[in-house]
Amino acid sequence: MISYIWDRIKRPIDPALFILILLVFAVSAGVLYSASNRDLERVTDKVVFMGISLGILWFVANIQQRTLMQLALPAYVGGVILLILVEFFGITSHGATRWLNIGITRIQPSEIMRIALPLMVAWYFNHFQASLGKRHFIAGALIIIVPVLLIMKQPDLGTSLLVASSGFYILFFAGLPWVVLAVMSAAIAVIAYTVTHWDLCINILHEYQCRRIATMLNPMEDPLGAGYHIIQGTIAIGSGGLFGKGWLAGTQTHLDFIPERTTDFIFAVYGEEFGLLGNGLLLVLYLAVIFRGLMIANSASTLFGRLLAGAISMNFFTYALVNMGMVTGLLPVVGVPLPLISYGGTSMVSILAGFGILMSIQRDRPLMKA
Repeated sequence: MISYIWDRIKRPIDPALFILILLVFAVSAGVLYSASNRDLERVTDKVVFMGISLGILWFVANIQQRTLMQLALPAYVGGVILLILVEFFGITSHGATRWLNIGITRIQPSEIMRIALPLMVAWYFNHFQASLGKRHFIAGALIIIVPVLLIMKQPDLGTSLLVASSGFYILFFAGLPWVVLAVMSAAIAVIAYTVTHWDLCINILHEYQCRRIATMLNPMEDPLGAGYHIIQGTIAIGSGGLFGKGWLAGTQTHLDFIPERTTDFIFAVYGEEFGLLGNGLLLVLYLAVIFRGLMIANSASTLFGRLLAGAISMNFFTYALVNMGMVTGLLPVVGVPLPLISYGGTSMVSILAGFGILMSIQRDRPLMKA
């Protein structure tokens, strides 16, 4: 009986990916303990979040690919409807309207779209795989644009970028023509030029978003205000040197210079205490997770599985890139947590739900090939 239960528990789990996730969680617990000034309650909360998220991962991993395909359209439509409801009935906090009150709790519909959007776009291309043409890529782009614009209007630039990137990766893996990629690259260059010039930026973005970009370009213009986060983050990481100051020994951290040090800027804490070598090891761990996800994508037996697994893997890369970039001053501060490391449960649930989908795709592979 026990062996049957154990076999039932481990059956949908991909061992390599699961071990890598546990290693990242171990790093997270240690860094959070230091970043929170040895607050065991916060670490305990993190462990509870981990347990809940791993339970969701296991549940999603048990869902078969054909069921995921069936869920794609209702999940997407439901997510878009919730985003529209946010416009009319949303809860406003810190100048942003991103949440809905559903009685027992409040939800953030944009988090739902992190999974629902790639599901929908992957389902769409899988449905038309026998006759894919330019019109399908245009339709795929429209599927992406609608929720992204709704999320940007909240405003939530960070989440909108993550949702847009998850859709773009599916277009790319589906065979997006190089001509289109060239046009998109040119458009990105024009946008980059526009947003880095204040007089142009203020016409297309919110003032606070333009100010974040200006702060990224020159944080010393306002070292005690808008530029404080970036300056303290770079000081902390730079002071870590090659080997770091040691666990629990970071001065920038424990003298309270680093803002948001348990959430968005936890990478600065890690960099100060473990140095360049520790940063390199964390990058290797992240790359191993991404590589395993891409291996699952490569071995998937359906176009839906390949596109979805590839997008989930690369979106994890985008999470890490955006957070590390904003902490080191290479990207604007947009409020994206360091994946699986930062304190908080919402992003962890969405990331591990994505990993559950990866394991579902891996589990279905032998069955579908047979």
